[in-house]
Amino acid sequence: MIKKLLLFTLLLLPLITVQAQAGGVSHLEKATFAGGCFWCMTPPFEKLDGVKEVISGYTGGRTVNPTYDDVTSETTGHLESVEVLYDPKKVTYQKLLDVFWHQINPTDAGGQFVDRGSSYKTAIFYHNEEQKKLAEESKIKLEQSGRFDKPIVTEIRPAVPFYRAEEYHQDYWKKNPVRYEFYRNNSGRDQYLEKIWGKDTAMNTPVTEAKDTYHKPSQAELKKILTPMQYKVTQENGTEPAFENAYWDNHQAGIYVDIVSGEPLFSSLDKFDSGTGWPSFRKPLEPGNIILKEDHSWFTTRTEVRSKHADSHLGDLFHDGPPPTGLRYCMDSAALRFIPKADLVKDGYGKYAKLF
Repeated sequence: MIKKLLLFTLLLLPLITVQAQAGGVSHLEKATFAGGCFWCMTPPFEKLDGVKEVISGYTGGRTVNPTYDDVTSETTGHLESVEVLYDPKKVTYQKLLDVFWHQINPTDAGGQFVDRGSSYKTAIFYHNEEQKKLAEESKIKLEQSGRFDKPIVTEIRPAVPFYRAEEYHQDYWKKNPVRYEFYRNNSGRDQYLEKIWGKDTAMNTPVTEAKDTYHKPSQAELKKILTPMQYKVTQENGTEPAFENAYWDNHQAGIYVDIVSGEPLFSSLDKFDSGTGWPSFRKPLEPGNIILKEDHSWFTTRTEVRSKHADSHLGDLFHDGPPPTGLRYCMDSAALRFIPKADLVKDGYGKYAKLF
C-alpha cells in the first residue's frame, strides 16, 4: 500500500510542478525610489496593476530606525522614499522607472518643489544588477531626450536598509484626502510636471472623495503643510493684516473649510462686505464645527471663534452684523481654504453642491 502511494505521488509530481509554474503564486520583487515627499510618491505606484503594496519610509542614511523628525532634521543622511512590492509578471521594472521619472524634478539637487533639504533629494535604489542596468539606461535616455535644460542629478545607488515610516504616513493620500490635496496643490509639484510632461501623465492623482471625519495633524505635519502666516494664525492665535489677505474681497460661490482639518465652516451665501478687510459671515455653514470661547487677552472681553476638530484659531465673533442674525463672524483668511462650487464634488464636499 505504501509503495502504491509513493508511486502515485511520483507520477503526480511533474504535473503539480507544471501547474505551479503556470499558475502558482507569483514572486514579488522590490523597487525603491526617493522622489521628495513620500505622500505624493505613493498614489502613482499604487494605481498600477501588479503593484501589491507601496510603503513610505526612509533609506540611504546612517541612523537605525529613524523617525520623521530625525530624517527631516537633515542629520541622518536618509531620504524620504517609497518601497514598491510588485509582481514582475504583471508590471515591469521599466514601467516603474517610467512612473518614477514622471513624478519628480530630476534636475533639482536641493530637494523637491516646496520641500527643501537633503532628505527630499531624488534617487533610485537598485536591488540587483538588472535593476541597476535598467535604471542607468532610463536615466541616459531621459538625458538625451532634450526635455530638460539642466543636468539630471538623480542618483542611482545600491539599496540599503529601508525603515518603514510612522503609520500616519502610510497611504496618507487615502487617510487624509483633504489635507493631502491641499498640500499637493500648493507644493508646486503638479504645476511643474504639467509644464514638463503635459496633462496626460502618470502624475495625475486626483482625490475625488473625502472622509466625513476631520483630525488635527501633528505639529511636524502642520509646519510642513502650512505657510508661516497660516501657522501663526491657526496655532498661535495670530491675526493677518486687514485688506492684505486672500478672501476679504472674494465674491466666488463656494464654501470655506478649516485650512488644517478640512472641516466645513462657512458658505459664500452668508458672506458679506463688512468693510473691515477680513472675510465676514452672518452665520456658520456647520454650527457644530464652531467653538466659541471668551478671550480676555486684549484688555477686553471678546468672543474667539475656533474649529471643533482641529482647534484652529479662526477669528472673532462680533454683534454688529447685518440682519437677520446681527452677527459678524470676522475670520482670518489664513485659517481658511476656499472650495469653489465647481470643485465641491471633486474635493469631497458634494453634499454642499445643492446649496448653489
